[in-house]
Amino acid sequence: MPAYIVFTREKTLDQSELKTYGEKTPATLEGHEIKILAAYGRHVTLEGPEVEGVVIAEFPSLEEAQAWYNSPAYQEAAQHRFRGAVYHGLIVEGV
Repeated sequence: MPAYIVFTREKTLDQSELKTYGEKTPATLEGHEIKILAAYGRHVTLEGPEVEGVVIAEFPSLEEAQAWYNSPAYQEAAQHRFRGAVYHGLIVEGV
């Protein structure tokens, strides 16, 4: 069953850290079956506080999404995201 990682960027803290994150992230995708479905496109907030941006990525399974997120390569890149902005992230299984 497919699974989706959803990140919402709540507030930018350091643009240079986000730039570094953006430069490092593509290499983390190697060896993982991932399809980016949305990345910082126009969005409409229906409920809750406004967000700066949304990313949605599809994986073949919840386990494969977790494997990518927990991989050493992504976790190293993610440190720049953590310093660069406040995000919320989750994995949800499809139907």
